[in-house]
Amino acid sequence: MSRVLRVHPQFPEPDIIREAAQVLRRGGLVAFPTETVYGLGADALNPQAVARIFQVKGRPAYDPIIVHVADLEGLAKVVQEVPAVVHRLAERWMPGPLTLVLPKSPEVPDVVTAGKPTVAVRMPAHPVALALIREAGCPVAAPSANRFGHTSPTRAEHVLADLGDAVDLILDAGPTPIGVESTVLDLTQDPPVILRPGGAPREALEALLGPIRVLTRAVTHDEVRSPGTLPRHYAPESPLWLFTGPREAILARLPRVLADLRAQGRRVGLLLPQEDLDALAWAEDPEVVAVSLGPEAEPREMARRLFDGLRRLEGRVDVILARDVVPRDLGLAVRDRLHRAADRVIPLEE
Repeated sequence: MSRVLRVHPQFPEPDIIREAAQVLRRGGLVAFPTETVYGLGADALNPQAVARIFQVKGRPAYDPIIVHVADLEGLAKVVQEVPAVVHRLAERWMPGPLTLVLPKSPEVPDVVTAGKPTVAVRMPAHPVALALIREAGCPVAAPSANRFGHTSPTRAEHVLADLGDAVDLILDAGPTPIGVESTVLDLTQDPPVILRPGGAPREALEALLGPIRVLTRAVTHDEVRSPGTLPRHYAPESPLWLFTGPREAILARLPRVLADLRAQGRRVGLLLPQEDLDALAWAEDPEVVAVSLGPEAEPREMARRLFDGLRRLEGRVDVILARDVVPRDLGLAVRDRLHRAADRVIPLEE
């Protein structure tokens, strides 16, 4: 199995960071925590090291990888130029869960960007990630540290379960605080476009920039400019059924669906806001496993619990039942992940 080193999430031990940085400089792979999810990192300027990321994850070559930097100077080295809007965003979101798509510099290998002329770059807001990038002395290419298409990892044990001994080193700093990936904002379009909703809410970005569009249609392989835009992604091993429509209609239907599934002898998982679980009679059935997303009025808590909840249920149940959530604040990211993870989307009306 991969070597795992426990590291302090706020005050990372310098000797551990030096060891991890040496692995990166030698062309190795290091899984490390960010404020969003765990990333699988390689020296972004080393094409062979980056190619190994694709191999280990089973990631298709057409899907570009985000480049992580420690400061604006590092960002300037991987893009053609830094427009004024970046400095405006940096005051609030760098470091932070915001990825920017900009024209790439010639230094960035094509394998990182899937041959596209743009690069996705961000500055993570996690002490371990920042210390690692600074000590390595290079930008770090890092997608999520999981099997391609699987639920993203928010704990080191998720990385270990997915990638086993394929990673040279895993830095374990405990659970990630945000729990969903960064928002990807394409600054090459006017107005800017959110390619992937995430930890930086649309409302906060619009307060800085004005109107922003959100990509809602499915993209083809040739159109992929950012991770997380394929129609099927983030999926747990157990099939996920997602109910959409009015909450009242969903809560009226769920008991019948639950009863039908149990009559078939199928184990059922519930991944729902706490108020939904409180409204449903499920606790008397030992073959039903419920995981709370927390109150729907707290979308940041739902985001933090989402991927961990999916991983807690997969393999334990035959079907996971979930419902759509209000796309407010980080609720937009939660909705996006649920739709991309779903095997079935079941629309309901009043």
